[in-house]
Amino acid sequence: MFLDLKGLAFAGAVALAATAAQAQEVTWRVPTSVPEGSPFYVNFLERFADNVDRLTDGAVEIQPFGAGILVPALQVYDGVKDGIVEAGHSTPSYLVNQNPVNAIFAGFPGGMGPEAYSTWIFEGGGREKLSELRAEEGLKSLVVGIGSSEIMAHANKPIKGAADLKGLKYRTSGPWAEVMRDYFGAVPTVVPPGEIYTLLERKGVDAIEWGPPSGNLPEGFHEAAPYIVVPGVHQPTFLWEVVVKQETWDALDDALKAKIEAASELTTMQSLIHFYDQDMKAMETLRSGKAEVIELEPAFQQELSDAGRDWIRKAAEAQKADGKPLMAEILDEYFAYENRWAEQSGYLIRNGN
Repeated sequence: MFLDLKGLAFAGAVALAATAAQAQEVTWRVPTSVPEGSPFYVNFLERFADNVDRLTDGAVEIQPFGAGILVPALQVYDGVKDGIVEAGHSTPSYLVNQNPVNAIFAGFPGGMGPEAYSTWIFEGGGREKLSELRAEEGLKSLVVGIGSSEIMAHANKPIKGAADLKGLKYRTSGPWAEVMRDYFGAVPTVVPPGEIYTLLERKGVDAIEWGPPSGNLPEGFHEAAPYIVVPGVHQPTFLWEVVVKQETWDALDDALKAKIEAASELTTMQSLIHFYDQDMKAMETLRSGKAEVIELEPAFQQELSDAGRDWIRKAAEAQKADGKPLMAEILDEYFAYENRWAEQSGYLIRNGN
């Protein structure tokens, strides 16, 4: 008896080829709500695709697509539910009108900033609550992106107090749109991200909000309007997620699931740190430009925050009265965590304001 080395080598080559073929079987087309090349696209979705490829050794391929290519920018969640795409990348902010509980995860005026919020999401039970919410919709949620604080407005008119918001035509979305309309008499409108610059430049609106400094800078908003309003009281932080149909997720083996979840966590932490660095540099550029940077007085900031907190509490109460207690339950946990953070975080050293 002797070993057929050539036969063994051939069999091994066939096995390796089969394994390689299997490794390419999992492919997700993932549209997002922003144009290809934007900071959100690159920092969140492309980074996620790279991390998934690296951690799964190529077994899962994420194919990113910009807004409007596979599904409309504001209909990414529906595209996944309807089976048009395997997965989608968007923000709960675009779902607030459908279900206000999404406001807790979208970020809202008066809510936690990125430091406390990201800790609540990953260590304080926030991610689990978001997962429960999406599971009711037949979706698996992967947090892929938590952002720094946004710029409150690039504006064609100065905004320094509540009176300046009355009748203000304001491109915004989510909880802030509700607060602007109901508490300050502004006129909010929602348009896809790719249309914001033209709307602002042509004075179709008085003001817009979009993202953090490094997200806004490449869009050129500072060149289209003479005023920049900070800080981002309206959006202390924000969250984006990749959603997958539950049956698509269940079809993966447990090892791949764990690796994809690890990639989502890695992406979120890397992208937040990247935003911090790029925002600092972007603010240097914005402050040296022609647009005037208006920093809101603390009293006005508090007024805006109080309105946001009042709005979300009332929304939760209305949901509860309608037999839907989930929002109130999650909000109670959210505020309890925020209070604990505020009471116990004084030991932390923070630089700047």
